[in-house]
Amino acid sequence: MMEHVDHILIVDDDREIRELVGNYLKKNGLRTSIVADGRQMRSFLEGNSVDLVVLDIMMPGDDGLLLCRELRAGKHRNTPVLMLTARNDETDRIIGLEMGADDYLTKPFSARELLARINAVLRRTRMLPPNLTISESSRLIAFGQWRLDTTARHLLDDEGTLVALSGAEYRLLRVFLDHPQRVLSREQLLNLTQGREADIFDRSIDLLVSRLRQRLGDDAREPTCIKTVRSEGYVFSLPVSLIESPT
Repeated sequence: MMEHVDHILIVDDDREIRELVGNYLKKNGLRTSIVADGRQMRSFLEGNSVDLVVLDIMMPGDDGLLLCRELRAGKHRNTPVLMLTARNDETDRIIGLEMGADDYLTKPFSARELLARINAVLRRTRMLPPNLTISESSRLIAFGQWRLDTTARHLLDDEGTLVALSGAEYRLLRVFLDHPQRVLSREQLLNLTQGREADIFDRSIDLLVSRLRQRLGDDAREPTCIKTVRSEGYVFSLPVSLIESPT
């Protein structure tokens, strides 16, 4: 049996960058394919499978954010995506993560760092930390006044009002609901929701927790759902119960 060689698709309108990156990854044992835009990406993925997509955000026509959202909505929804961006603004990175990206790298970058990020994303999307999983066995999960529909991926309050969640908000809430009353570090939350490790300056989980608290009507000064544990991380403090299981 032939050993599997990871196949990386590089989507970037800068020919020099995509060729340099493609050649470097090939020299380091990866199979690579390169395309210049969203149209070429769609055409390529119609007849090919890949293990990870390196996707530039700033491209003419359909930008990387739109293409990432499109990937997450289609048959390649589980394919890891690493976004390249020339922007160094934390809000832009959060938008990319909300669209479903697994990691990001800011231009200019070294090919060596990109290779390390690719290998880290592939490793972490294939192996969750010990004793931490995201369960897919339930359809409706109840907590407080809320119900989470895990099929439609939206929240319902006790009056039946629907609250839509972004992809990042859903994944974060789902992790909390699968591990209630357990302190989860930022590193664990990043591993489970975004497939990557945190660095000392990474505050994306804190921003997502803040956004999720707003969705839940949870007062950040005195939260009742998601509590901050100083120097450790966060804990989901409400009881969680399964309402309905699939037949």
